[in-house]
Formats: sequence, C-alpha cells, structure tokens
Amino acid sequence: MRSPTTDLLGACCAVVGLDLAIRAYPAGDPVRDRAHTALLERLRAQLHPTLTWRTEVPLPLELDLRAWDAQIGGVGWRVRVEAEMRIDDGQALERRLALKVRDGGEGHVVVLVAETRANRAALVALRPHLRALLPLDTRAILTALRAGRDPGGNGIVML
Repeated sequence: MRSPTTDLLGACCAVVGLDLAIRAYPAGDPVRDRAHTALLERLRAQLHPTLTWRTEVPLPLELDLRAWDAQIGGVGWRVRVEAEMRIDDGQALERRLALKVRDGGEGHVVVLVAETRANRAALVALRPHLRALLPLDTRAILTALRAGRDPGGNGIVML
C-alpha cells in the first residue's frame, strides 16, 4: 500500500495483538540530545586527568549497530557508560543492559542516570532487581574514578 491510513494501520496491528503508537519529533535543531550530552559531560568532569574518555563506542560485534554512550579507560581496565535521561521502563533497561554486558566485551559497566525526582523514585523501585547486575553506588564509583582507579565493578551513578 502506498498510503495506508492510521485507522488501517491500527486495525492491522490489532489483528496480531499490537497497539499502534505514533510519535512526532521536532524538526529543525539537529542536536536533539543536548541534555544527554550534558549528562555525559558532568561525568567526564569528575574523572582523574590521566583517564581516557571516548564517546559512542561501538560494541565489538561485526554488523552490530549498538554502542556504549561513553568509555572510560585506565591502565589495564575500562568502564563502559550507558547514560539514561529518564527511567520509565525498568524491565527494558535491565534487558538492554544485560544484553550489552553480554555482548560488550571486557570491562565494567556504569549506568549514568540524570538526577531527577522521577529517576530517584524509579531507582528505589528497581534497585533490588538491578543489584546483582549493578552493585556499586555513585559514591564508590566516583571516588575511584576521581582517583584514577578502576571502580572494580558495575554500578549506577546519579548526577
């Protein structure tokens, strides 16, 4: 079909048990992730000057289009960073992280979360589920990274 209506698309989706969702995105400004970039910069500003910082680091699988938002490197270690502006689906976050950890190669993972009331509430609810995958907290991770040391594990940083 060249020009299906939204009603027809909705009916087709309903037949197979799906809800149709359509979103509109603003046109114009090509940099739509300014808040995301600013969150990453807040973390970068906390790092010891001897540590390396890279952004948009591809996973080491051929033809895989996923990437870590950032990677912090020290001598013999690295930390991959996944930045989240808003946590609205804990299961999706947990699943996406587990797959990236599985496929992402050696190193620790830090989930960098924007400090908002909604994210704090989401993390309180999710923390028991994420504890096994992300045991370290903001203080432990930032203390190590400010000193130029490997944090020694995965965790969550809220900035």
